[in-house]
Order: sequence, then structure tokens, then C-alpha cells
Amino acid sequence: FDAENTLQTVSTTDLCAAQKVVIFAVPGAFTPTCSLKHLPGFIAAADELRAKGVDVVACVAVNDAFVMNAWGKTVEGNTKGQVMMLADGSCLFTQAMGAELDLNEKGLGVRSRRYAMIVDNGEVTHLSMEEGGELNISGAEQI
Repeated sequence: FDAENTLQTVSTTDLCAAQKVVIFAVPGAFTPTCSLKHLPGFIAAADELRAKGVDVVACVAVNDAFVMNAWGKTVEGNTKGQVMMLADGSCLFTQAMGAELDLNEKGLGVRSRRYAMIVDNGEVTHLSMEEGGELNISGAEQI
């Protein structure tokens, strides 16, 4: 969604071209670790990351755009859009990343593994992919 709250389509190719982007993925919007630790960590670190040359900080999850938009508005500190909220509703980006996390046994369907990456001018220069839904190496502190 843009500033006028209009749904937008974002191409990762376009997003990552000619700039440095931090993309981090979470298993799901409104879930405890994602809402209490992972996303807030990147919101808090956004200014510091920008000072280090990062142009965009983006969060992606296998949720629809409406859920991601609502979630981004509810997390304390993200009122200025420090983190761009990206929906991967059909799991296509997550599958292309090889980051699928099968949570069908828990009734959650297929989600994304938690990870963080730095993409510089379209090239992945750093990738920290968690096992399962853990949060040990993909937080803002590790980027």
C-alpha cells in the first residue's frame, strides 16, 4: 500500500535495482515472535541501517496484502513506515527463495522460514536463513 492507502504491486527486481535493500522474512503476521521481536527489532534499527547505506528495509510474509498492511500499522514505532510491508500471498517469492516452512501439522499451512538478507544492486550479498521458526541469526542486530 502506498501513502494514500492504495494497493501496489512491488517487483523485487525493481525494488532491489540500483539500491541497497534489507529484506527479512517472518513466518506470519501477528504471530508472537514476529510481532514482539523480529519486526520491532528492524523498526528500531531502521535509522541505523539507513545510516550504513541501506535505502529500504522490507518485511515479507506469506500473508495477503491487507493483513500485512494492517499488521504494519499495529506494530509500535512503524508509524512512519520505517519498514516496508510486503505480502507474498501465493508463496511464490518464498518458494523461489527455497524458504518454505511447512506448518500444516499446526494448522498454519505453508509459511516462510525466518531469514534476513542484504541485496545490493540486485545481488544478494548476505543471507541468514533460520532453521524452522527460530530467531537466532536473522534479527536486525545480526545484519
